[in-house]
Parts: sequence; C-alpha cells; structure tokens
Amino acid sequence: MIGRLQRGFHHGPLALLLLVPALVVLLQATADLPLVGDADSAPFTHVAPYYIEHGHEETGAPNFVTAVLADYRGYDTFGELTVIFTAGVACLLIVAGADDRPPPREEEEA
Repeated sequence: MIGRLQRGFHHGPLALLLLVPALVVLLQATADLPLVGDADSAPFTHVAPYYIEHGHEETGAPNFVTAVLADYRGYDTFGELTVIFTAGVACLLIVAGADDRPPPREEEEA
C-alpha cells in the first residue's frame, strides 16, 4: 500500500474528462425539476389524489403511509432495503478485513 501512495494518483485528466459531462447532464436534469413544494407538480396533482381516494379500498392498509410504502411502492421499498443491507454487509466485511496484519517476522540471528 505504501508503494501506491508514493507513486501517486495521476488519473486527474481522465477523471475530469468523465466527470464534467456527467455534471453537465445532472445540472441540466435538475433545471427541469419542479420547485420544492410546488402545488402544480405531478405528484401533487395526479399521484397524491389517487392514493388518497383509492388507497384504503385497493390495499386494505390502515393508513396512507402503510398503503404507499407497503403496497404501491413495495418493490421500490424492497430494493432500497436490499441496497442498505448490501452496504451494511460490505462495511462489516471491510471492518473485519482491516484487522489483517502481516504475520510476525522471526527474529534474525546476529
């Protein structure tokens, strides 16, 4: 590992070549998003009224939050839980592997 640190990381121009176009695309996509709390945005005008009107009868859930998270967005919620679980396992593996020490050297006879 010390050898890698001494040599340095000389991929700056390549990283910039890849990251700058990605930044431009993300900024362009962000410009098209509605303002936060905009009452005329699609979630407020189409999705939320449908959930409120049909949520209990279609799902049988006791409240709207449970209806949305467990029934309407069940696959999305399951995917998010899978990502969080995978990240937790990866962190545990990294922490467990951090304790790997080289075997002790035998003392040299002088």
